[in-house]
Amino acid sequence: MHPAPHKLPSQPLPPPPDGTELSDMQETAWIEVIRKMEEVYSDLIQYEVELETKNRALEEAQRFITSVMSAMSDILVVCDSKSRVQQVNRAFCQLTGLDEAGLIGQPLRHLFAVEDEGTVSRFCGRVGEAVRDCEVRLKARDGVTDPVAVNCSTRFDTAGHPAGLVLLGRPVGELRRAYEALKQTQQQLVQSEKMASLGRLVAGVAHELNNPISFVYGNVHALQRYRTRLIRYLDAVHSDIPAAERERLRRELRVDHMLADLDPLIAGTLEGAARVSEIVKSLRRLSFPNVGEPERVDLAAVARTAAQWVAKGGRSRTEITVDLPDGMVVRGQTGQLHQVIVNLVQNACDAGDAVWLTGAVSAGRVRLEVVDNGPGIAADHLLKVFDPFFTTKPVGQGTGLGLWISYGIIRDHGGTIEPGNRPQGGARFVVDLPAG
Repeated sequence: MHPAPHKLPSQPLPPPPDGTELSDMQETAWIEVIRKMEEVYSDLIQYEVELETKNRALEEAQRFITSVMSAMSDILVVCDSKSRVQQVNRAFCQLTGLDEAGLIGQPLRHLFAVEDEGTVSRFCGRVGEAVRDCEVRLKARDGVTDPVAVNCSTRFDTAGHPAGLVLLGRPVGELRRAYEALKQTQQQLVQSEKMASLGRLVAGVAHELNNPISFVYGNVHALQRYRTRLIRYLDAVHSDIPAAERERLRRELRVDHMLADLDPLIAGTLEGAARVSEIVKSLRRLSFPNVGEPERVDLAAVARTAAQWVAKGGRSRTEITVDLPDGMVVRGQTGQLHQVIVNLVQNACDAGDAVWLTGAVSAGRVRLEVVDNGPGIAADHLLKVFDPFFTTKPVGQGTGLGLWISYGIIRDHGGTIEPGNRPQGGARFVVDLPAG
């Protein structure tokens, strides 16, 4: 508690020490001196109170700043204008295992691994110039730390002059591991969606395989019957039976018909086997990641196959009309483009009972449109349809990844895919690719 200011005396001032009497003018001057002293003393007390208030505010601000620095998960290093360490935070000490007291006053470059000192020296001299995402390692009690991504900014004094550096850093080890995990998860999701698309087409593929396999199976049975007859006829010929008997057996076994039928039976069997081989190749292109250089792709042929598979594999009675011109050749990966078209056609079939695929080639571009007669796309969904996990289908009936994956595939092929609505109703997706 501070002493209260002095009060003016209520009794007349005592006479001077020499005993002489004061004149009225002298007494007034003496009183004025005392009053001025009281004013000065009062001002000093007021200044002291204000100073203590400001000190308390400064201490609170200092405690607040210290608590913030201690709570930071990123490392913090503050340096003066000569790049000497003035302060480090708790995260820095925890990461390196070093004590703050032993770091104060050291050159900034001494905090970093020897092989990184040259890098640090370069931005130590850049007072007034920011440095972004410089990857270095710090000295630690047990060696060096994992790589740290450092950002360096200039600190200014109250006059606006450069006063030093502030470094913020974050270990990139965990970030890199998280990024790799995210990439792996993304690849798994993409592959899962691809396999889900493949699963939706299994019924159509089974139908496609059933036709040539049934044809081959029937032809093989016919060849087996012909083989039995031919063996019987050849055995009779080798037994030297009479010519008349041999001719009768030839007519009975229909040897001439069998010989004439062998060529078409063999050709049909080979054609069926080739068809099965093509279907299996198409399945492999869908089931496994595409590798190698881009190839010339007949987009119209890919679209026809995709539409056929969706139609035969779907549960709905959607009518799919394909009206595509020749010459729709692009460069890319057949399997990936097939996946995009399957996705667009499948979505169109889910939305309406009629779907049209049209296309055009103009000015070095190939354009493919997939249109349906469904309710169309809501205005507030047009900007969201390519967002991952966005779907308007009920839970369990859609992953929300199909259009997102399709967008990425078309973008990687140097093209665009645009959603929209037809004036007469229904959704429309337009794929635009550079001609190959």
